[in-house]
Amino acid sequence: MSIKNYITTDPQICHGKPCFKDTRIMVYLVLEMLADGETSDSIIKNAYPKLSKKHIEAALHYAAQMAKAGHMVETHAIS
Repeated sequence: MSIKNYITTDPQICHGKPCFKDTRIMVYLVLEMLADGETSDSIIKNAYPKLSKKHIEAALHYAAQMAKAGHMVETHAIS
């Protein structure tokens, strides 16, 4: 899968945060929903019908690549 087919960054859109291509849906929003237990199907059906399972798969690949590259952000305790 080529992440760049689904995710893009543009300093003029959403302050340069990674978004799904041709949308203003920020990748981190979907990743947070997945982390909170939402399924891909429910995210697509109830929150972002413009997305497909391929978009969500790209978000997971993106997160994995960021972690693999050692990109860290300040973390909070997970309850």
